[in-house]
This record gives sequence, structure tokens and C-alpha cells, in this order.
Amino acid sequence: MASKAPRVGEKRPLLVGMVHALALPGSPRARLSVAEIVKVAVREAEVLAGEGFGGIIVENMHDTPYVNGPHAPETVAAMTRVAAAVREAAPSVFLGVQVLSMGHMEALAIAHACGGDFIRVENFAFAHVADEGLLAEAAAGPLLRARRRLGAGRIRLYCDIKKKHASHALTSDLSVGDAARGCAFFGADGVIVTGSHTGVAAELGDVREAATSGLETWVGSGVTPKSVAELRGLAKGLIVGSYLKRGGRWDGPLDPKRCRELVRAAE
Repeated sequence: MASKAPRVGEKRPLLVGMVHALALPGSPRARLSVAEIVKVAVREAEVLAGEGFGGIIVENMHDTPYVNGPHAPETVAAMTRVAAAVREAAPSVFLGVQVLSMGHMEALAIAHACGGDFIRVENFAFAHVADEGLLAEAAAGPLLRARRRLGAGRIRLYCDIKKKHASHALTSDLSVGDAARGCAFFGADGVIVTGSHTGVAAELGDVREAATSGLETWVGSGVTPKSVAELRGLAKGLIVGSYLKRGGRWDGPLDPKRCRELVRAAE
């Protein structure tokens, strides 16, 4: 299977569309069976792949309010079914997994089992206070050891810095560049720059500063057709969720027209 990961020197960023799995069993908003959740996820994955997205990331975004990991077995089981079905529906995309919150170990296991290519890690280096509570332990040490133990070295780790929906008072003396270099020192494969909240655009200056770490720099919120042009040559990957949904709301249904507009902007 040919990797869709961005190559060094590539001008066009990799477009990664988000499949927000509907609320999973055990979470407060759960309404559907796992089979129904899988069906919706597969339909969205087929639209994203069909419209030309090179990557897809599966995330349990609807499981609000989030709890810190380790996560319940039913969450891991349901996410594994969703990710496996998305991989089957879109076999050639660069497939990622994220389990919110502090679910990096679970995400690694799911990606490894389902033939995924990367995971998104919220707290790879440094501590911070998120809306779900204190993320006190850096994930890097245990996660890299688990990746080695599983023989999952091909799964890339893309790591948030100054993550959204969080206070960074604990690390206020560290710049975006410092945070990115911390991830590089600890062995991340790339860093993700975001705005302050879901749907809020990342600052271009932050993207440029993060790139000084030498790692692949991705943008993980607030991407629109207009910002695709601004980010060309700066970001290796663009993770897009809210813009692709009806009305630009992250919790709305996927809008194929908006997906098409974003791909055209990238081209």
C-alpha cells in the first residue's frame, strides 16, 4: 500500500479529513448502535476519499464531555470497529486515529490493529490544563516504548503543541518553537499547530515558528479554502473538520460540496 504521507519538498499539503465517529456506547450522548455508527463513518470516509482527500483521521469527537484515559473497553472496541471499516472503505488514504482524551495508547493499538498510518497525540511533551482536566504526564516515554514493543514503528506520531481547548499557564515561559523543539527532542514525527478552539484558525506566525523544530508541521484547526493558499509551502498536512460540515459546524453532517471546495483550493 503506497503511503500518502507528505514528502519533503512537496508544496501541496496533505489534506486530512476528519471522520468524527458519532457518540460511542457508554458516552453521555450515545444513541446509535455500533453498527449504525460504523455505517455513518464509512459513508463519510467514502465521500472524503472520493473527493480527493489523501488522508482521513477517525476521532471520537462526539464523546463529550471527555474523560482522561485509560479508556473503557467499550470505547476501544467501538473505535477499532470504526477504524477498521474506514480502512476497508478507503484503503489507499493515509489513515489516522485519535482517542480523546489522553487516549494515545489506545489509539496506537487501534491503528496497529487496523492498518493505520498515524495517530494524533495531545500531550506528547509538557503538561497543560485542558477543559477535561489536568494533562499532567507527557505521553512520549510510555508511548514510544509501546510502539517499539508492538513492532509498530511505521505508525507516525503527530503531536499537538499548545493544544486547543486548554490553558498553557503552566508552560507560559515556553514559546511555540520551544514546545515544538521539545517534541522533536522526545522523538515525535511531526507537530500540529492549532487555534485556541475547534474551528479557530492557527496563527501563521505559529506555524512558521513550529517549523523551526525541523519536524513536519501540520495545521489542525480552522482550515478553509482561503487558508489553504496561505499555508501552501508552510504546512505538510492540514487536518480539516469543521469546514467540511454543513454550516461549518463540527457536529453537523458532512457536506460533499464543502469537501470539493477545499480540494479545489488545494489544487
